[in-house]
Amino acid sequence: MAYVKAAERGEQIVAAAMRVLSSVGVPATTLRGVATEAGIPLGTLHYVFPTKDQLLRAVMTKVIQDISDAMRADLELDQGVEHAFRQGVTNFWSRLVESGLGLQIMQYELTTYSLRTEGPGGLARSQYERYSSLVTEFCEQAAQAAGERCAIGFDVLGRVTLALVDGLILQYVANPDGDRARRDLKHALDMIVMLADPQPVAPRQPARSA
Repeated sequence: MAYVKAAERGEQIVAAAMRVLSSVGVPATTLRGVATEAGIPLGTLHYVFPTKDQLLRAVMTKVIQDISDAMRADLELDQGVEHAFRQGVTNFWSRLVESGLGLQIMQYELTTYSLRTEGPGGLARSQYERYSSLVTEFCEQAAQAAGERCAIGFDVLGRVTLALVDGLILQYVANPDGDRARRDLKHALDMIVMLADPQPVAPRQPARSA
């Protein structure tokens, strides 16, 4: 077997784990099954990821990075908050929701697995904090680039967006009606834009001399 760098082997294993998790779910996923999917000996997998928990954390890190990449793909931050917001969320929906129901189910299973095994302070918390911060970050960057402000904090914008989109994903997983889901997503984004109310920052007035 040709030598493969540890980082490359880790990427190979994580990709295989995502396929297995999406297919059979978290409880039924075993390190042996992932090793078989990756085409490597079980001992090699154990060397890179000694425990299932470590592998699941690596999978979630990869999922978060994929979501970040999807949201930020071709973002036009200088066009303002509303433009960037709609573009980022719809990019995510078309690239990672519509094309991967198994992936979405896997993420919810990872969340519940974490809550069952670690409680509220573990992987589930960091997962949701990172998801909401993705929206927070690029909307704040868009506001700075376009000279805008919002009526609510960007952190609130991130959490509210995550709550609405999360609910829409669950409905879509339960009833994958693509046309209905896209209409509902548009309405949800309309509501959030109205709440955020992005507006140009008013120029500062020069101080009056006494």
